[in-house]
Order: sequence, then C-alpha cells, then structure tokens
Amino acid sequence: MPIEIESPESLGYDSIACNLAESSVRDLSFRDLGIDLQELILAYGDHMGKPALRELVAASHRNLEAADVLITAGAAAALFMVHTAFLRPQDHLVVLRPNYATNIETPRAIGCQISFIDLLFEEGFTVSVEKIKKAIRPNTRMISVTTPHNPTGTEIGEYAMGELCRLAELHGIVLLVDETYRDLGFHEPSTLAASLSGQAISICSMSKAYGIPGIRLGWLMTQNKYWQEVLLAAKEQICICNSVVDEEIGYQFLLGKDPFIAGIGKQTQENFRQLCDWMDHHAYLEWVKPTGGVVCFPRFREGTLPDAERFYHVLLNQYQTYVGPGHWFEQEMRYFRLGFGWEKKEAFMAGLENIDRAIRDCRG
Repeated sequence: MPIEIESPESLGYDSIACNLAESSVRDLSFRDLGIDLQELILAYGDHMGKPALRELVAASHRNLEAADVLITAGAAAALFMVHTAFLRPQDHLVVLRPNYATNIETPRAIGCQISFIDLLFEEGFTVSVEKIKKAIRPNTRMISVTTPHNPTGTEIGEYAMGELCRLAELHGIVLLVDETYRDLGFHEPSTLAASLSGQAISICSMSKAYGIPGIRLGWLMTQNKYWQEVLLAAKEQICICNSVVDEEIGYQFLLGKDPFIAGIGKQTQENFRQLCDWMDHHAYLEWVKPTGGVVCFPRFREGTLPDAERFYHVLLNQYQTYVGPGHWFEQEMRYFRLGFGWEKKEAFMAGLENIDRAIRDCRG
C-alpha cells in the first residue's frame, strides 16, 4: 500500500524536518509515562485481553461490558480480523472512499465485491445514508464507515449513525465503524456505534489519540456474543494473545490518562487555530474544515498547480516537509492529507511556510 511504503517511518523520521503527513498526535516516551513493570509476569495473557483493561474500556460506554471488548494489536489488526472473519469472495461490501487503506485493501485481497461511497469535496465530505442504502444488495455482508474520518476529519452525526445501525439491523449485516479518532473530537464524542446496536462493531486504538503507537494496542467492541467468539478465534489464529507488556502499559496509561489528554488537546487545538488562519487566507488551497481527529484533506484550487508531482518532490527534498499525497487514498494528486497533531507549534508553522515556498517554486 502506498500509504505504508511512503509512510514517515519508512522514509525515516530523521529525513523530515516538518512532518505534516503524520495522522496521530506526537509520540510520548516511556519516561513520560512513569509506569513500573517490575512485577509483571511475562506469561501468556488472557486471550481476550487483560480483564481489568477490558473492564476499563467498557466502563466508558453505555450498554457495554467487559465481555463485549476484545483487545487487539492496534486498530489495524482489529480491522484485518473483522474483514477476514466475515467477508468471503461471494460477499458484497459497502465502504467509504477515500479511506484508510486497510479498509479497502483487505477486502480487495479477499476478492469480495465492493461498492464505494465516494465522499465529495463539493458535498463537504458528508456521508450519505441514502447512498449507502441504495448500494445494498442481496449479498451485502458489511457496511464500513469511519468517524472521525481519515483523511478528511469529518464526522458522522449521531442521528446518521443511528440510521446506519437501523439499516444494518434491517438487512442483518455487519456495520463496521472505525472510531480510532473518537477521543480527538473538538466536542463531546457521539455515542459509540457498538453501544447503539448489536449489529455494529466499533474499532478503537491507543495509537492515534494517545501518542503511544509503539505498544500496538487497540480493541474492537460488539454486543453480539457469537461475533465475539468468531473474532476471538480469528485473533487466536494470528497471535493467541496480546503482549502482556503492551496491555499493562495501556492499562496503566488509561488509569491516569487525563493529564496527557489535556496536554495533547492543548497542542492540537493551538496548531488547528494556526491552520485555520493559514487556510482562511490561502490563495491556492481550499478545504472542508475538519470537526474531529488531527487530519484534514485540502486540495489545490482548479488550475493553480499544473505539476503536482513536482510540488511534492520540491516540498520534501528541498524543504524537508512531508504531507500525504492524494494517491495514498486513490484520489487526485491535487489533494493531500495534512496532519496538525504531531508537530509542535514551531515545526508546524515552519511546515506551513514551506508548503507556501514549494508552491511559489512550482508556479515559477
């Protein structure tokens, strides 16, 4: 997948001065966490995940208990497990586009039929329940959506999510909701999809919102007991259980997360204010302002940049500034993903200035 082949970690963080391609908040160090692992027994863990961790996760949501939570090796593993457990070549999937590549590439590898619901700039990247409804076929097995959305930063409101739940219930299909960014909203998050319906599976992660992607910890949640058995079986075929080290770090972090979340929110909102001011006065770029997460998906105005490939080359190689080009998401190269959660204010502002410099260079 281009998004992984060309990712900042594959390119090398030391080659990037201003990393605006990152889709998460800034990474924390182990020293920051103040966690003691000296008494941890390095044995196999509970296959569903550390019970106290599952209880802690479930306690944040209504209608859920620890048995409804399955701890996974990040959201990526959870998405892979759901897709491979429920989709077959004869099945049909309805999925949003653009999207995080795993939500599209794993179903493609399975060989199932796919209907894309394209989110359009001109429509504010809004998810249309009506379009999804019209895409349903007799062999539709799954609807796959994301909120807050990567890469646009837009959200599905609670009413629309309720409509999607009712649609899944009517047809007896899986509603897969990638909610990795739910703790990075600009307001109180909507109710978790898995809390609204037994036909929904919600995916969350500690990677994007908490700044600790290195521990590889996420979870999936569903009230459907049979689905939990199927997904646990899938997990056991892949890894048996999670790393008990990762689970213990995640558990202790969540117990004392409030000060970290406050600091993350302050930096993110400060960068976002700077980004809004920059975009509001930009002659060559336009956007749909995000309402959640730490990414947005601006585009060059029609006809303002004849050679997009050159722009990305100049931006990276001359100014050591990185953004996510449109082809990461199967979109025109006039689009790019811009992250505003990872860099500190000085580097973030420098990155925006470097984008302007690269545009001037490419316009001649």
